[in-house]
Amino acid sequence: MKVTGLNIHPLKSGRAVPQTVVTVNVDGLAGDRRFMVVEPDGHFITQRELQALAQVEAAHIDGGLHLKMNGSEFTVRFDAERRLNVRVWSSDVDAAVADDAANDVLSGWFGRAGKLVHMDEQAERYVGAEWAGVAAPVGFADGFPILITTTGSLADLNRTLIEKGQEPVGMERFRTNILIDCDEPWEEDWWESLEIGGITFDLVKPCARCIMTTQDQVTGERIGGNPIQGLAEKRMSADRRVAGVLFGWNAVPRGEGTLKLGDEVNVVRRRSERWQMKLRAAN
Repeated sequence: MKVTGLNIHPLKSGRAVPQTVVTVNVDGLAGDRRFMVVEPDGHFITQRELQALAQVEAAHIDGGLHLKMNGSEFTVRFDAERRLNVRVWSSDVDAAVADDAANDVLSGWFGRAGKLVHMDEQAERYVGAEWAGVAAPVGFADGFPILITTTGSLADLNRTLIEKGQEPVGMERFRTNILIDCDEPWEEDWWESLEIGGITFDLVKPCARCIMTTQDQVTGERIGGNPIQGLAEKRMSADRRVAGVLFGWNAVPRGEGTLKLGDEVNVVRRRSERWQMKLRAAN
């Protein structure tokens, strides 16, 4: 098996940026989900409630971020002394916040008040001790530092969608970090630990999928095939700890280094039991 895709998402819920080489830190891929749009009170905003975020292209620059959307663009840099307490699910983070001028531009793009924040060197967030053994450092990702998916599982999902008379979907719908070329669908359910590029990755929790997978990752529109309906056929979790339909695995890197496209993927440890799925009732 080999790495066939690497992606970072500089702005949480913004467009993915494909990579050929990435740096792996203990808190995830360098540059991944280090910036985020929040409500004026600091609560995080994603494509779930603001679909237009899918239209935003973001590129990290020294000390800040360059943003583009529908022909408009601007650059923002951050003052480490200007800070805002923000909330991502159950995590509170002391983040750097953009100046009022930048936030006004951003608010104008979306037609609603918002602020841009940055997880800089002063900011900290730790999650998932109950799954990872110890709390893992992470940026503004929903749950864990890295998301791993496979080509075989997407192919199987798309076969289901086609059988249901729907259009197939691309992997961009699942906003993965590391895509592995593996022919066997759902084989990742058996993987407990992988080695890639000399780095160990523990697959600690399956990823429950939400309405964002139904959205086009260029326009934000809810069009095309519906992965939720396809996954409901045979990927509905039977374990109440992670409810809903599952696609991909959340992973924690146990070291630092560099990954590149084409790197070999080796299974270090396999699970004795795979994650249980609900059986679909016969028609």
